[in-house]
Formats: sequence, structure tokens, C-alpha cells
Amino acid sequence: MLEIIGLRLERPDFSVQYDMIAPDGGFTALVGPSGGGKSTLIDLIAGFLAPSAGRIRFRGQDMLPLAPADRPLSVVFQEHNLFPHLTLAQNLGLGLDPALRLSAEQRRVVEDGLQRVGLDGLGARLPEEVSGGQRQRAALARALIRRRPLLLLDEPVSALDQAMRRDMLGLIDQLRREEGLTVLCSIHTPDDAIGIADHQVEIREGRVFSTKS
Repeated sequence: MLEIIGLRLERPDFSVQYDMIAPDGGFTALVGPSGGGKSTLIDLIAGFLAPSAGRIRFRGQDMLPLAPADRPLSVVFQEHNLFPHLTLAQNLGLGLDPALRLSAEQRRVVEDGLQRVGLDGLGARLPEEVSGGQRQRAALARALIRRRPLLLLDEPVSALDQAMRRDMLGLIDQLRREEGLTVLCSIHTPDDAIGIADHQVEIREGRVFSTKS
């Protein structure tokens, strides 16, 4: 499981503190208002922010001593963060080799990743040549082909309409089940998580207010 124990970040203008558990292999939705602390928690787990105190453990491993690149996780952000001058396939390839010197097997992994998120045949297109939902699917595929057991998603569907949000979250849940991933996903609209997430954590004012399964 993912254990967050007394995790605290203090700054002159704000402070946050988190205590929670995300079940191993589950889909945990972080719900709550914008500015409530969901993204800060994800940044702390990913290692983009250094906490003032507390512990982060995943499957028994202490993650705080690890650099972000060495943590057993991948992150998908609200903004897809695809490089506009690279094709979708090349953007995925960056997850395997930043120099894009891919072996035949790695190219096969990229094609398989595109197919699994419904982008089969679109690998040669640039990000600007596909829809917003397709760009977000490509960002998800890039995270998945890294084969990390913990997937963090920071408002991955907020820029999509309601139907596309449900489709995207459903796809994430399907891939989570197929890959045996532990998913932690911040969601601005709690209704989007109904019937998909098996665990919800409400975060407001930088604190965990409630949890439910």
C-alpha cells in the first residue's frame, strides 16, 4: 500500500499536513476544491517538493531518500506536457530513452502503448494534429510504458468535457486492473469518480478531511 504518515510541508504563506493510506492495486481519488492541497500532495509523493517532516512508504519502501527519477512511479499532469515538435510516438519514446535511440523492441512497446489507449495509427501525428483527449491519452501511454507500479495523476481530465472525463477515467481504471497498478488521481469533480474509484480521500485546506471506500 501507499502510506502517507505525518507528511508536512511548511512555507511562510501556507502549510499542509497529510495522513492517509491508498490500497495497493486500488484506484484512489483525491477529491476537493481547487487550491485545497491535492496537487501539493502529488508533488510531495513524486519528489518534486521536499517535505518538512513525515514519511512516504510504498510497498514497504521508504521513498523520501529517493530522487524523483528513482521512485517507483510515473506522473501524468493536468497539462499533457507533450513536446509539440515531436510526434506522438516520439513523445512516448522519451519515456524509454530520452535520446530517442530506440531498439526494435522499444519501438514495438511504443506502438503497443498507443494501441492500448486507442491511438493506434496516430503515432506519426504531432500533438497539434489530434484532439485534447487524444493528447491526454498519449501522456497516459507514455507513463504506462515506463512500467512503474504507482501511477500519479494530477487533474488529468479537468480540461475535458463530462463524457470525455468519464471515458478517460474509465480507461485509466481498465489499464490499472490489467497492469496491477496502484493509482492516485486528483479529481476536481467528485461525481466523476463515482463507480470508478474504489477509494476516495477528501482534501481541503491542506488536510485530509475524510476517506471512504
